[in-house]
Amino acid sequence: MKTPTRVGVFGLLGSGNLGNDGSLEAVLGYLRAEHPGAVVDALCGGPEAVTTRFGIPATRLHWNRAEYRTASRAGAIAGKGLGKLVDVFRTAAWVRRHDVVIVPGMGVLEATLPLRPWGFPYSLFLLCASGRLLGTRVALVSVGAATIVNRPTRALVRWSARLAAYRSYRDAQSRDAMRAMGVDTARDEVYPDLAFSLPTPPAGTPSGTVCLGVMDFHGGNDDRARAEEIHRRYLDGTIRFVRALVEEGRPVRLLTGDECDASVVAAILDAVDSPLVTAAEPASLADLMKEMAAADTVVAVRYHNLICALKTGTPVLALSYAAKSDALMDRMGLGAYCHPAREVDADRLLEQFRALEKRSAELRRTLAERNQDASRQLRHQFTALTAALFPATGHTHDRQESP
Repeated sequence: MKTPTRVGVFGLLGSGNLGNDGSLEAVLGYLRAEHPGAVVDALCGGPEAVTTRFGIPATRLHWNRAEYRTASRAGAIAGKGLGKLVDVFRTAAWVRRHDVVIVPGMGVLEATLPLRPWGFPYSLFLLCASGRLLGTRVALVSVGAATIVNRPTRALVRWSARLAAYRSYRDAQSRDAMRAMGVDTARDEVYPDLAFSLPTPPAGTPSGTVCLGVMDFHGGNDDRARAEEIHRRYLDGTIRFVRALVEEGRPVRLLTGDECDASVVAAILDAVDSPLVTAAEPASLADLMKEMAAADTVVAVRYHNLICALKTGTPVLALSYAAKSDALMDRMGLGAYCHPAREVDADRLLEQFRALEKRSAELRRTLAERNQDASRQLRHQFTALTAALFPATGHTHDRQESP
């Protein structure tokens, strides 16, 4: 009797970020359809949530449960240091139990939001190094990447990518960024984000509703000195925009993409006291897509909020905080409808919003075509993944790169 393939999934999964969990959902859908005999478990940020929602065993990513809290006392700092050492052996032991480990999508090779090198970049490096040393294939599947300024973070990300057995990216600029950081990308492919493979809900009846996807936005890794200024400008501009829509009688539905975004929803509801402004509590990308499919137009910040709008065929205006959002919008035919999240100008945003709505019917047709292309490309992605990681069912395609 053939031994089942042991597949691990790895990342900040089950930690409250809907986009990360949507990427996991997409990969689990692929595994269940194409490799139903595979035995799957996770090493992740929120193991209880992953097991509850997806029905797979899960192990906590870090030995130190206070990993993502700021350490100030000597004891807490020592605990973090000990945790980093313990995680070397925990990660290796977990990797050893698997034939394949998949890192499903996510921006694991970028630092467009605040990030410390000894956080997730260190964890990813431990994973990829363990995979290389122990002969377990590690696959970075349709991931995001960006050029990183911080030298320790850049080094960890570069070595993680080099040590992986398989890499694909969610846009061409991600591949270009890794090439610029010294990774040989000659055989790396570009495919759409994994969330484009998720089921799409039926379109709703036009109601005039505008969905506004918000974010607890304080800038990126290089903006720490002016983080509060950026946040205040983003919030003030967004509130002015919502007030303008309400004055026109438009219903506004506030949406989040991460648990931390709730504070922004509360601030907007407090500032704009109107029954036209309501808030949803989405628990998945499917929930987000249902809301957006019923809207006339979407305005959103988070990358996967944009994807949900695009996938449902709803015209969307991006409050863009990184080049990845601009690239996504351009690829889907809406490149003209981007607005800088760091410098929200409510008047200019309203102009772009009205221009977007005037072209709504045309843009819906464009999105239908681009979504068909994305679905076809992701079928190729999953075929390539099978060939690379499951040689018993596909063609052997070992493309590990020498460090």
